[in-house]
Amino acid sequence: MKLLRNMVLVALSLIIIAGCTHKTPYTNRSQMIFMSPKEELALGEKSYQEALSEAKVITGTKDANRVKAIGERIAKVANRSDFSWEFNLVQNDALNAFCLPGGKVVVYTGILKAARNDDQLATVISHEIAHALARHGAERMSSSMVQQGVQVLGNVVLAVGAPEYQNIFNQTYGIGTQVGVMLPYGRMQESEADEIGIYLMHKAGYNIYESLKFWENMSDGKKETSEFLSTHPSSTTRIKDLEKVIAKVQAGQ
Repeated sequence: MKLLRNMVLVALSLIIIAGCTHKTPYTNRSQMIFMSPKEELALGEKSYQEALSEAKVITGTKDANRVKAIGERIAKVANRSDFSWEFNLVQNDALNAFCLPGGKVVVYTGILKAARNDDQLATVISHEIAHALARHGAERMSSSMVQQGVQVLGNVVLAVGAPEYQNIFNQTYGIGTQVGVMLPYGRMQESEADEIGIYLMHKAGYNIYESLKFWENMSDGKKETSEFLSTHPSSTTRIKDLEKVIAKVQAGQ
């Protein structure tokens, strides 16, 4: 039993070490990613085509042209020649936007209610581009693989030495890792995308103080809920964190 447990721990440690060879841009955080960039780009292209096939894409309007112009300006400073950048405005009332691997950016019309000028729209697009630059999607998938792998290995160990504890282990592990690991992990990625986004905005010549106003707009008329069970930080937390990032940028750090 003890030998099997030690073998499991060694195998898991080697897997994690093998994946921790990546660094995020600007924040320089170590990442655990098992997916290759080529696989990630292919997945992004497939998901992007599927998303557009089910959406009403708006072209030729003032807002559609703004999305494209702002996106291209930020993409230029992102300096990723391997990305095939595209920027689309889609009819959808949700306050949302996303960027898939490879630079495929989609902005929903609903978010224009909160992004009320070009600098605030640049906040949105920079944030989404930051997710792609930091490979957050691939990182989440890799973390999920490890999470599932640990559960499988735990069941293997328990099956040998204490099978009566398998059910309670699976229940506790599932809840514990979701609340204690995956949700905080998601909030960390969101905060990191906010930070990287500010650096991108600054390099592209946008007013980074407008990012604070954007998140104020996002919280207008809304009652903030606890972050504990959320994948995203609250608007209040984001504003406080952004103020610190802006101070660093202005100090030239």
